[in-house]
Amino acid sequence: MSDGPPAPKQNLRHAFVWLIATLICVHACMAVTRVTASLWVLNRGYGEASVGLLLSLFAVAPIVLSLWAGRLADRHGFHRPVGVGVLLAGAGALLALAVQQLWAIAIGCLLCGGAIAVAAVAMQREAGLMAEEPGQLKRVFSWMALGPALSNALAPVIAGLLIDHVGMSAAFGFATALPLLAWALALKVPRHRPEPVTRSFREPAAWQLFRMPAFRRLMLVNLVMSACWDAHSFVVPVVGHARGLSASSIGIVLGSFAVAATCVRLAIVRFADDLHEVKALRAAMVVAMLTFLAYAWLPGTAGLMAGSAVLGLALGSVQPMVLAMLHRVTPPERHGQALGLRMLFVNGATMAMPVGFGLLAAATALAAPMWLMASLLLVAQAPARKL
Repeated sequence: MSDGPPAPKQNLRHAFVWLIATLICVHACMAVTRVTASLWVLNRGYGEASVGLLLSLFAVAPIVLSLWAGRLADRHGFHRPVGVGVLLAGAGALLALAVQQLWAIAIGCLLCGGAIAVAAVAMQREAGLMAEEPGQLKRVFSWMALGPALSNALAPVIAGLLIDHVGMSAAFGFATALPLLAWALALKVPRHRPEPVTRSFREPAAWQLFRMPAFRRLMLVNLVMSACWDAHSFVVPVVGHARGLSASSIGIVLGSFAVAATCVRLAIVRFADDLHEVKALRAAMVVAMLTFLAYAWLPGTAGLMAGSAVLGLALGSVQPMVLAMLHRVTPPERHGQALGLRMLFVNGATMAMPVGFGLLAAATALAAPMWLMASLLLVAQAPARKL
């Protein structure tokens, strides 16, 4: 995992496809583990609050590792952080496969979440290096956002089919194989030596980014939109299980969300030059708010698929816009810090929100988390207008 000689930018651009493929595999390991662990907990009768607690564990390690991951990427480039992420993901999935008890699955979720934190920061930083001009940032990060969207489209469906037709162990085994494939793909990305580290990359300097009003507002809006994603990931297995849907049906509903997110990101790639980030972001917030309000009354699997697809279109458009704006509102030499801070706060919400969603759903109604997110989206329109 040592750093090699510098690689020309032309070679980096040619390696972009391998970077995305690596991201898909690392993210798919987490997605398969998340769906399988949620259904394992429900099938063992632990209840909705336990599902929320388990999903929160995916965000605990990123909270601790995000700023360190940014510094690691700034110092060592792409391969060393990705190698650490692959090791964490493989260890977490293997533990869940080998010891199917609640404590082992919980630790597996913790490790898989940490893998995404370490690997994704390095991948996003590397993708930014491949953009030759600011106008290419939306296009680059739209392609990058397709990685998680594609893994979220395929992983729940594959996991559901494996659970229904083979068993839980098969789904955990599939998750275990994905990190190995991720590292094989990562080795195809050229090694290059990053710029020398300066004082600006140290952790205390990262918090100074919050002195910038545009950065603060962008982080607030991104936090709310990320929580919406978590609300959907929580509600679909819980509502589907309550309605008696099979694991395959629940996986298809989650997959429809991811397919829609993939389609909207492909559209952003095509129309990136004509797209106004702030207007697109505010429109996505309105669509998501209205869909959350209506989701509980959607009929059957087909209705849930339609609602999830609309949410996928809205929420799937957010990440490319946020990452492009993030690179413009922060100094170039501090992009790694900004990405680490974004990862820190997004995963802080991912840890806190599912626990709150579980308690709220258990105490009131299964759809209450979605109604809560609709209210927060309405409030978040104020900072969004000032971006």
